[in-house]
This record gives sequence, C-alpha cells and structure tokens, in this order.
Amino acid sequence: MPGTATMEDFEALLNESFELVTPDEGSVVKGTVLAIEAGQAIIDVGYKMEGRVDLKEFSAPGKAPEIEVGDTVEVYLDRVENARGEAVLSRDKARREAAWDRLEKAFEKEERVEGAIFGRVKGGFTVDLGGAVAFLPGSQVDVRPVRDAGPLMHMPQPFQVLKMDRRRGNIVVSRRAVLEESRAEQRAEVIGKLQEGNTIDGVVKNITEYGAFVDLGGVDGLLHVTDMAWRRVNHPSEILNIGETVKVQVIKINKDTQRISLGMKQLQDDPWNAVEAKFPLGSRHTGRVTNITDYGAFVELEPGVEGLVHVSEMSWTKKNVHPGKIVSTSQEVEVIVLEIDTAKRRVSLGLKQTQGNPWETFAATHPNGTPVEGEVKNITEFGLFVGLEGDIDGMVHLSDIDWDRPGEEAIQDFRKGDMVNAVVTDVDIEKERISLSIKAVDGDPFADAVEGVKRGDIVTVTVTAIEDGGIEVEYDGMKSFIRRSDLSRDRSEQRPERFTVGNKVDARVTNIDPKSRRLGLSIKAREIAEEKEAVEQYGSSDSGASLGDILGAALKQQDD
Repeated sequence: MPGTATMEDFEALLNESFELVTPDEGSVVKGTVLAIEAGQAIIDVGYKMEGRVDLKEFSAPGKAPEIEVGDTVEVYLDRVENARGEAVLSRDKARREAAWDRLEKAFEKEERVEGAIFGRVKGGFTVDLGGAVAFLPGSQVDVRPVRDAGPLMHMPQPFQVLKMDRRRGNIVVSRRAVLEESRAEQRAEVIGKLQEGNTIDGVVKNITEYGAFVDLGGVDGLLHVTDMAWRRVNHPSEILNIGETVKVQVIKINKDTQRISLGMKQLQDDPWNAVEAKFPLGSRHTGRVTNITDYGAFVELEPGVEGLVHVSEMSWTKKNVHPGKIVSTSQEVEVIVLEIDTAKRRVSLGLKQTQGNPWETFAATHPNGTPVEGEVKNITEFGLFVGLEGDIDGMVHLSDIDWDRPGEEAIQDFRKGDMVNAVVTDVDIEKERISLSIKAVDGDPFADAVEGVKRGDIVTVTVTAIEDGGIEVEYDGMKSFIRRSDLSRDRSEQRPERFTVGNKVDARVTNIDPKSRRLGLSIKAREIAEEKEAVEQYGSSDSGASLGDILGAALKQQDD
C-alpha cells in the first residue's frame, strides 16, 4: 500500500506541475480581482501569481474606474515576477492588444470605430479607441475649421481609420470623413426635394469675401455676392449677418457636385427693365462714384443701375491722367447718358459733356487774328506749346516763330515758363488743335513792304552786299538779291564789283512771291524797258537815228 500511495501521490504532483506551467510573458491572461487598496487592484492570474494594477487603467477617458472585487478581467503579463515576487500586469496593454485586433478588422472592412478625444498634441488631437491611442489631425476634426474643440472632448463618437501601422504603433483617424459621409447622405435627401426656382428660408452660417453660405436645413447653398442685390455689394457683411434668416431662391442645382447656388436679388424687381425710360440718351443725372479702375469710373444712377464713365469721357483736357485723379469713390457727380445696352446691361456715361467744350468756347471768342498771351508749357522738336485760357494748349510751329530766322534757330530763344504773345491762326474743334503764330504779332513786314507794289514797277533799292554771283539789296527793310545776269543789259557791265555798298540803284520788279517772301528785281529788265519805251516815243534806229540819239533825247526829255 505505501508503494501504491507513493505512486498516486507522484502522479497527482506531476499533473499539478503541468497545470502550473506559467504563461508566456507578453501575452494576455485572465485574472480575478482579489482586493482594491491604495489606488490599485490586486489581481490573481492563477499559476500562483498575483499582481497589482493602478485603478486609473480601468477607467475610460473622463470617467471613474469601473471595477469591483471578484470581477474577472483581462490583463497583459509583462513579467512573471518582479523584485517583490509579484507579476507585472497591465490593463492598458491588454486593452491595447485587444483594441489593435479589433481595429485591424475594422480597418480591413472600412468600418467606423468608436472613440473619444482626450488630449491635444501638435497638429491635432489624441483619441482613445478603446485601449489604442490614435492621432486625429486638426484638418480631420470637422468639415470646417474648428476654433474650439472643447465640446468634442471626452465624448464618444464614431471615427474612420485612415492609416494603421501596428509595428510602429501608429493609427490615424478622421472624424471629418464620417461627417462628410453623413452629410452627403443628408445632402442627397434634401437636394432630391429641391427644384430650381424654389423660394425657401435659410440661415446664414458663414460669410466670406465672395458670398455667404446659407443652411437650407441640413445642406448648405452658396449665395454669391453678385446675387445678393441688384446694386453693387462690396462685401456680403454689408447686408447679411451670421445667424440671420433670409429668404432665397434656388438658382441652380448641380446634381454631380451637389452644389446649390442661391439668389436674393431674383426675388426683387429688376431695375434694368425700366432703365431706357428713366435714363434716356442725352439726359443729365446725378450719381455716386462706386468704383474706380484704370479705364474709368463706375457711377451708380440708382440702386442696381451703374454706368461707366470711360477715361476718355472724363475730361476735355486731362488725357493721360488716372481716373482716380479726377474723381474719388463716393463722390457725387453729374453725368450725361451717352449709350444704353440693355442686353449687356451697360450704360455709357459722360462727365466732360456736362461742361462746355473748351475748344468750342475758345473758337467762339478767339477768331483768327486774335492776340493771346500764355506760358510756354512744353518745347518740342516741331514747336512750342503755349497754355491758354480754359486749360487748353495752343501750338506755335517752328515756321511761325520768326520771319527771317529758321525755326530751329529761333526756338532756342525760348524756355519753359516764358510768357509769350501770339496770334490765333486756326482753331480745329474736331481735332482739338489751336494754331498760333508769334511772328505774326507785329504783322507781316514783307506784306507791308510790298503793299502797292506790282510786277513791272521800278523801285529804288540800296546795295547791302557784293558777291560773286550778284548783289544783295534792301527795299523797305526787305532783303533781295539781283543776280549777275540781271545787273545790266550790256554783258560787259554785268560786274558786281562796279557797285559799292550803300549805292542807290533803280531796278524793275519781276516777281512777288508771298510764300517764299522774295521780291524779284532786275536792273537789266529796267534798262530793256526804258529802251523800249524810248524807242516807241522818240523813233527807231531803223529811221536813221542811232540808239544814242534816241536815248539822249529821252534823257533830255526826263531832265526837262
């Protein structure tokens, strides 16, 4: 019997030893809560092993620990025995392992998972997914930027797993993806009930530079700034406030993108329907400058009706000036309607037409020959620009500066800012040009000198210079030149050197040219004319009288 008992005892001990094989470290085991003391739970995991776990590991974010003595829990066996002979256990790691298994399955099936945001980190938030900690990027919190995430903290809610890496322990989730999916379903339902042209009430949710987003009951529509009113709206905040209820009309629904375009002005009368009746061509109106561009200024004639004053219609005299230097925003101006295009909703306005045309006024008060005085505004290669009354300029061409000197030489006498006297010679209203003459202020000395003189007359001139080709003479202040061939009827006498400066000489007028301002003179022509006259009066050489006798008789007759 003792031998038999010993064998049985040995078998029992052997079986017990098999049962007491300790589990592997790094595995999840089940245990029983033996006691709760000093903020820790004492857990028996069997195999004659006990360990301690902090109570905070049994609490969900923002909640109290949920554990009692006698509860069976799963814990992670980190080490079989520590320095105190206790097993090192972790509830968090056990939950993490279970969570990873669960999350991997949900990730593969693209299913949503439940979690709670419990902390803030750089670039986003931390989320507890039932034991596993995930990263929620700031851009994935909501469909719109979230300024205050406080109301979302510690609140169980669904998330979509975007990325998982168990080896590195990385999980990225999105709350936005869940919202967008739900929103898409809701949008599809609401959009299915809407039709273009419907008039509905909505609440202004957000205001931007280009418009406002209006909540139509679960779906947002865009109310563009150009569809808020018929008049120009610089910013939506001028007429809308966030939270305000507005009545809008559905303008367009894009079934593909599920975007809804809204309008407010469509519910009001279009002021353009009465534009032609209210603002006939040529009528004068007062409007307000609403916008200034490089090419002109927009003027509001009435709310919803604007016209453009093109830069070319702003001033008679200021041609190359930015419109902003002529008018300013919000300024009240008087304009005239020049053109209306109702199809394109355009009105062309004129600002300068409300003032008199300075060229017409100048032409009416300054006929040709009128003397004027002005300041030299500019000097160019072809003449002088002189400032005149009415803020307009007249031009003195090079050829109108001096009678005797070339224009290129005469213009050197003038500087910008000089005051000059001139005479109006021409006004072209259509081309907006005024021609002036400085040299004509004291009249035309050539015209004065030759007044009463005609071709064939004999005039007395004074020799002023002797040249090889002839002699220079002066008649009443006007210079002229008698060529060598015209110095005498007799070829032997055609010698310039026989004359001296200061001699008085009679010559016959052969030509008067006002354009070249030259007086044609000839001593030879005078002699021939005198001979012809003497022959006719005193006989001819054919009758036996010599030329000397005839001329002598003529000279004697003149002396008598």
